Amino acid sequence: MTEPTADVWSRGWPAPAKLNLFLHITGRRVDGYHELQTVFRLLDMADLLDFAVSDDGRIRRAVPLPGIAEQQDLTVRAAQALRDATGTSRGACIRLHKQLPMGGGLGGGSSDAATTLLALNHLWRTGLSLQELAEIGLGLGADVPVFVHGRSSWAEGVGERLQPLDLAPSWYVVLCPECPVSTAEVFADPELTRDSAPIRIPAFLAGGGRNVCEPVVSRKHAEVAQALEWLGGFGSARMSGTGACVFLACVDQEQACSVAESARQAGWPVRVARGRDRSDVHARIDAEAGATAHDVG
Repeated sequence: MTEPTADVWSRGWPAPAKLNLFLHITGRRVDGYHELQTVFRLLDMADLLDFAVSDDGRIRRAVPLPGIAEQQDLTVRAAQALRDATGTSRGACIRLHKQLPMGGGLGGGSSDAATTLLALNHLWRTGLSLQELAEIGLGLGADVPVFVHGRSSWAEGVGERLQPLDLAPSWYVVLCPECPVSTAEVFADPELTRDSAPIRIPAFLAGGGRNVCEPVVSRKHAEVAQALEWLGGFGSARMSGTGACVFLACVDQEQACSVAESARQAGWPVRVARGRDRSDVHARIDAEAGATAHDVG
């Protein structure tokens, strides 16, 4: 199948990573889903996506994603869900530049899906609100709505009840053990703590909260346990989501870079990232919408 020509691509749509600054499971619903509390912190590291819009209604990938069939790819599923929800006759070819580790707890797949919804809603001019897009996204994964709304947030329910948070500026060292973790396996583990006492935002801001998935993942994946122990030598290290990535909040960029250099010397795959309270994908949509309005005016 011929790839679209270079001039029809809308390039470089960011799909940012996130950290779970804590993760409590407070119960289990009758449908099997877990009730949780967490804080999603957006980062300035991201996957990038390109989109070529067509008029044939077809959704396809420009390049395969290793290990992921096209109909399982969250970007393809998101585009199909938006097309079906709006009845548009438009289609798209999607090219993903994968930068975030798969199975790392940084939300890469969910963020890719959210950026697909946001970008194609803009490019197709289907006109759905953020809440409507978030509802579509929830059908794709519990983490998709926070990326659709594009704000660091306090989250409850299965992760869909969101309250935006303005968090203190922070830099993070993120170790990325090369051992993808299955979220489904973690949540199915009989030893997972499912009765954490709920906490409130002031308690979290005062330093409360932990990640209850850490013991399960550390038992299953020695690399994660080793990363937590190593990074814990520099401060309070924590795992993001269901892993495998672990992180340390630093007081400034200088400290983050210093710890990261020590990690590289120790052989750890490592990234330095800055916390963001708003997703760059929203800034891009706002800028393009403003430019269009100016041109029309």
